[in-house]
Amino acid sequence: MKMAVFADSMIHARLILEYQFGMNSLASAPVQVNEAGTIKPLTPDQARLAALKRQKDNVAKQIEAERDLQKLAKAQKTISNLNQPTLAR
Repeated sequence: MKMAVFADSMIHARLILEYQFGMNSLASAPVQVNEAGTIKPLTPDQARLAALKRQKDNVAKQIEAERDLQKLAKAQKTISNLNQPTLAR
């Protein structure tokens, strides 16, 4: 479980958590987070736009992959036609 603790130092944060959850109950040491570097959650409108952009990018990748598969299949067919002996009449 991740927790946010506001403390003066990492040692103080560890002591607060151990007091609350018990001694030696922490799986890892507390990590200091810079508040200026935190990411604000997107508004619903922004989240919808971001999701649509991701969908557009995924579809573009799928189209490119399908084109590559079709080119490969056409090239393989051409090679197999060239390798077949022609029957002389």
